[in-house]
Amino acid sequence: MAIIKHISIKNSSYTAALEYLMYQHDEFTNKPILNERGEKILRDDFLLDGVNCNPMSFGRECQQTNLHFHKNQTKREIKAHHYILSFDPRDRDENGLTAERAQELGMEFARRNFPGHQILICTHPDGHNSAGNIHVHIVINSVRKMTVERQDFMERPGDNLAGNKHHVTNQFMEYLRQDTMDLCQSESLYQVDLLSPAKVKITDREYWAQRKGQAELDAKNAELLSAGIQPKQTEYETEKNLLRKAIASTMKDSSSIEEFQKKLFEQYGISTHESRGRFSYQMPDRNKPIRARQLGTNFEKEYIISQISNRTKSPQAHQKIRLIVDLENNLKAQQNRFYAQKVKIGNLQQMAKSIAFLKENGIDTMEDLSALVSATSADYDARRTELQATEARLKTVNLQIKNTGQYLANKKVYGQYLKAKNKKEFREAHTAEIMLYEAARKTLKELSGGEKLPSLKQLQSEKQELTARKNQQYEAFSFSRAKYRELQTVDSNIRSMQSQPEQEQEKKMEL
Repeated sequence: MAIIKHISIKNSSYTAALEYLMYQHDEFTNKPILNERGEKILRDDFLLDGVNCNPMSFGRECQQTNLHFHKNQTKREIKAHHYILSFDPRDRDENGLTAERAQELGMEFARRNFPGHQILICTHPDGHNSAGNIHVHIVINSVRKMTVERQDFMERPGDNLAGNKHHVTNQFMEYLRQDTMDLCQSESLYQVDLLSPAKVKITDREYWAQRKGQAELDAKNAELLSAGIQPKQTEYETEKNLLRKAIASTMKDSSSIEEFQKKLFEQYGISTHESRGRFSYQMPDRNKPIRARQLGTNFEKEYIISQISNRTKSPQAHQKIRLIVDLENNLKAQQNRFYAQKVKIGNLQQMAKSIAFLKENGIDTMEDLSALVSATSADYDARRTELQATEARLKTVNLQIKNTGQYLANKKVYGQYLKAKNKKEFREAHTAEIMLYEAARKTLKELSGGEKLPSLKQLQSEKQELTARKNQQYEAFSFSRAKYRELQTVDSNIRSMQSQPEQEQEKKMEL
């Protein structure tokens, strides 16, 4: 799943942002790592580009822009904005995403959403935890360098003008999340609904607490092992994660919400409190309760009730099937026989899963499998087309709502302008309001196609209906896409097995 993250930067040194992108830094302190000569160490792999600036002189050029417009002169001002576009680790292996392609997508994303700003775009091929999540850093100067054409997502009258500062609002972040989802959909990358609350919510603070705690635990365990003592704990867990596990475990073993609350307290000492239909959990060693929404929607009252009621009805999910690795063209397997052996065993497991899948679904011949793949592909395309149509209409309705609000907010001033004796003087005094009114009126006429303009109430009602429809369609689309990819994997694995000589298959089965 791709995510978009935002960080505000008040540090007046723009060079620090460039150095972070280029040089290795300690992941806990964010300080640069030095070699034995006290020099900074370049990152092993990164791609760096600039928009409206030379990336290597980004800091100096930003300072020149700030001085020209007399902005970013105090400590409290936000000097830059740091956005991180992080892709799912599976996109690299299963969808062919490369760092080069991610950099191209990041460049397009930056130009589209931050026009007129000086921008650094840098792609790193791996994340903090070495999981393979390719991610793109986008750092922009908070002051816009050039005036640009006004875009739909711009909220303030001067958001497109040179010298004005970039503002991050909830509405803008929602727009960026939608744009991230659209990007992944167009590139056929893994994605979840970023506009809905997270099922399991892990904040940056909790993530880094877990990482730091694990590092400290590993260091202590290393000391114990050197002293010949076996560590009792090898995995560090945050308080919230321990709470999640306790809730999930109790949920599976309860037949009613009352039994869930009772067992949670008896087995873990965790009491449950309810306010306005929402749960909060009181840990035995804490004075302040933890709200369910801080843990994610999977720990809210509604979800727990639904899981308990459907517990016995839900079928068990089968294990995910992965593609068989081509050992002949795998360089790492050729260089490391232990890795090659591991891959062979993994391939056997995937073969077994693929055959089990055929039996479970009553597929007897390759013709049946091909027909099912084709039918699922058609269903996937149809659901994608439906979703795109709904998203397009929702985008139009959102634009209508925005411009209708802008039209109504400035209608009175425009009426006064029409009645003013000195129209030139009145317009100069109310330039922004009149320009917004005229722009909104023009846009609404274009969107309506000459028909009567709908009321704000009608538009809001349609938006609500479209949003609900979109959420349903997105779930159906995601399910169909997952099924299609699974069938493609099974089809590829079966064909790979058929293409291997019988003797080679027999050797593999003897491993």
